[in-house]
Amino acid sequence: MITNLPNLLALLRIAMAPLMYWFLVDRDSFVFSGMHESWLNYFAALLFVLASTTDFFDGFIARAWNQKTELGAILDPLADKMLVLAAFLGLMVLGRANPWAIFLILTREFFITGIRVASASKGYSISASMAGKVKTVAQMFAIGFLIMNWPFANVLLWLAVLLTLYSGFEYVSGYIKKVND
Repeated sequence: MITNLPNLLALLRIAMAPLMYWFLVDRDSFVFSGMHESWLNYFAALLFVLASTTDFFDGFIARAWNQKTELGAILDPLADKMLVLAAFLGLMVLGRANPWAIFLILTREFFITGIRVASASKGYSISASMAGKVKTVAQMFAIGFLIMNWPFANVLLWLAVLLTLYSGFEYVSGYIKKVND
């Protein structure tokens, strides 16, 4: 059911992703003419933080209020991927994010999404591990620092890459174990 709060929050996150991307990449448009770059960073960061917050709350509310749905199981990861994709592509366009780091992160995200779909089609469920949750937090911090163009942003990005690859390894190991059992 689309009208429960967790699904609405996921839809809100889906809507915020392209808006944040717009603030990152369309800085020369007439809409933003005369606006200082730092304000565009602030607005993009604000949208990113709000969207990231909905990610926490939609999952928390779905579990706490017993509002898990099949639609939510699709919308939540889709919204997460859209937000991360919009942020990283926008940051790459701005020249703030290393293309190799972004390539590694996005490749892992798409690969694991494929494994999760394959698992679901076979009736297996591979839930998010602690490493996957830590990876998400690391990516969020890296994205926030990169949007604001703060010091140590690239260190955080490469830390996120390492955690992303490690959590991907855990997912693949979990999938192999489920298939072999």
